[in-house]
Amino acid sequence: MKQLKLIDLSQEIFQGMSVFPMHQPTFIMTNMTHEENMNQTGSKALGFSARNLLISEHGGTHCDAVWEYKPSGATIDHMPMSHFWGSAICIDLSHIRFDRYIEPRDLELAVKKSGLEILKGDIVLMYTGHFDRNFGTDKWQTEYTGLSYEAAKWLAERGVVNIGVDAPAIDHPSDINFSGHLICGEYDMTNTENLCNLDKIVNKRFLYFGLPLRIRGGSGSPIRAVALVEE
Repeated sequence: MKQLKLIDLSQEIFQGMSVFPMHQPTFIMTNMTHEENMNQTGSKALGFSARNLLISEHGGTHCDAVWEYKPSGATIDHMPMSHFWGSAICIDLSHIRFDRYIEPRDLELAVKKSGLEILKGDIVLMYTGHFDRNFGTDKWQTEYTGLSYEAAKWLAERGVVNIGVDAPAIDHPSDINFSGHLICGEYDMTNTENLCNLDKIVNKRFLYFGLPLRIRGGSGSPIRAVALVEE
């Protein structure tokens, strides 16, 4: 039997974490300390501690519901689970500078270099190197590459159901048409943003899991994204 390894692709959630402009900043508040709980229950043996989270549906590593960018699209609780887990590949686009878009030719070359192929129903993760270079700096939300309309459509036409990236968005920061999301709406696809550790799975095929919370009417959800790879 082949050995399997689980690789965490998720960013840490904490108060003060970087959040895409216009989304809710993350706040973490103490609900009850161990001592407070023991005082309330009267127990001398054990106390329970808990905290409260205030976080955007698009905070940290997260996936989008089609409804976020298409009013007639499905909310997160009504999207097919096959969009959030399954066979996936990660392609290397880390050589593309932040001041230009990812184009179809870039995707073609990256897939060819990987020695893999995109199959219908695949999840495709794009390793841009942005997390490695710029996470925690003032460039994190401003200087990263993104998909052109044609490149996003190139992926959609090959049956991709989920496009993931190690950056705040699959769109280029200068793209006010949000081309990647526009295509996701046209093809009822999801996308996954704020991934990390993609350098550990680049040019590989693996089993991906990025399951959303079952938020009623949700526009998206924070996730724990992982890759299950053969060692």
